[in-house]
Amino acid sequence: MRKIGFLMVAVLVVALLVPAPAKAAFPERDITLIVPWAAGGGTDTLARTLVKNGKKYFGVNINVQNVTGGTGVIGMNQVARARADGYTVGLITFNLSTYRLLAQSELSYRDFDLIALLNRSIAGLTVKADSQFKTLKDLMDYAKANPGVVTVGHSGPAGAWHLAAVAIAQDTGVKFTFVPFDGAAPTRTALVGGHITVCSSGMDEVLQFYQTKQVRILAANAPNRHPAFPDVPTMAEAGFPIKDPIFDWRGLGAPKGTPPEVLKVLRDGFRKAAEDPEYIALMDKLALPRAFLEHDKFAEFLVGMEKSLEPALEAVGLLKKK
Repeated sequence: MRKIGFLMVAVLVVALLVPAPAKAAFPERDITLIVPWAAGGGTDTLARTLVKNGKKYFGVNINVQNVTGGTGVIGMNQVARARADGYTVGLITFNLSTYRLLAQSELSYRDFDLIALLNRSIAGLTVKADSQFKTLKDLMDYAKANPGVVTVGHSGPAGAWHLAAVAIAQDTGVKFTFVPFDGAAPTRTALVGGHITVCSSGMDEVLQFYQTKQVRILAANAPNRHPAFPDVPTMAEAGFPIKDPIFDWRGLGAPKGTPPEVLKVLRDGFRKAAEDPEYIALMDKLALPRAFLEHDKFAEFLVGMEKSLEPALEAVGLLKKK
């Protein structure tokens, strides 16, 4: 028995002296980036360009997987429910700020470990080139004198551009009549065809019409001028400051509970990818403002976004939950 005891002690001592096998460094295999929107769209194009040179920054490939449906709920929910090991990340978008407020889903930014904000698109108020409204003041003066006469087209109820225009109307005390369309393309067509007075859309979405001088953008709904539209004044410069402008946005998130050391690799890698010349060139070509924010500032932005959205949704009777 004594010999057995000595033997057990010896085995224990050896076990303590032998170093534990080193933990493999992340990542060991390819990473999946889930995009909750269809292939070929603006969000998908942004994502694919961002990760095109991913191997340079991560040592492995970043493979895009489109998981569509439910206005983004299905794809973003799949990310939130994935194993929190860093091998599944998601392209999260503006809709994540509205699901809970609209009672569509309980999903929110709180279900993710945030990586970074990539893009914050700006709403523009656009009229036909031959419109009687040469400035934003012209439009607002007319709207105040003729409540409900000015029709504002947008790409769908509770979307970023609808709510941006609602917030503008609230802040300026005017009454617009909102006309929904199924996306930006039919909204632009309706504007150029003279069927609506104003188009509220992402400024990037009217870039081609702006370049060919078919439309005039009266103001950019942002604190600073859009770099691709340097001659378009901000709302404040046009005489109508907006306290909390509503933006469309795109960013990156990982499942909640991802280990800190893994998050660091993801955050560092995607920061470098967002500085890649190919990605920057595409964003500038598409007039999508690059607005990279680290995870902590991204969280602050999302808190403010929900606060801005609540009164806008309530004003049009769409707020279901505070």
